Amino acid sequence: MEDDSEDKVLIGGKEKREIKIVDYDSQWPEIYTRHARIIRQVLGERVLQLEHVGSTSVPGLAAKPIIDIDVVVKDSSNEPSYLPALEAAGYVLRVREPDWYEHRMFRTPELDVHIHVFSPGSLEVKRHLIFRNRLRLNAEDRHAYALVKQKLASQAWEDMNAYAQAKSEIVASILARAVRESEMDSD
Repeated sequence: MEDDSEDKVLIGGKEKREIKIVDYDSQWPEIYTRHARIIRQVLGERVLQLEHVGSTSVPGLAAKPIIDIDVVVKDSSNEPSYLPALEAAGYVLRVREPDWYEHRMFRTPELDVHIHVFSPGSLEVKRHLIFRNRLRLNAEDRHAYALVKQKLASQAWEDMNAYAQAKSEIVASILARAVRESEMDSD
């Protein structure tokens, strides 16, 4: 019997896509703002937190031209409370991960915006913000991360998740430095 658990997580299954890293685009914050406005309009008070995360949120950093947005709602496992509104606004549910912070990921049909939905207190949202802020403030880490992304993007990947997993070592080391330095600052 075939294991279809991956199909339950990746709605529509794996997709082979070229990983393309482009120079920073000053339009990315505007694209985020436009989608943030749409999300706030359709979800209203259900939005507890909304953040531009990922490489496109870091001025000067080359990135895949995909805007990542974290949205925190009261209970991300309660899909009826937000899924119909996001779908009506044109976003498509792509990922459902009940075993990983009850994460849901929507995207635009153009595949240029990813909306990550989490519940309050999610360690992943905190991680995204620490990483983003570290890259915004630390040129050395920003440069090292850019080099790894460029190198990895030159390889063939069966899907974006494999590419993301390949970056995990550099991400973990940057996060560790950020946490270590913040702990030293608070002493």
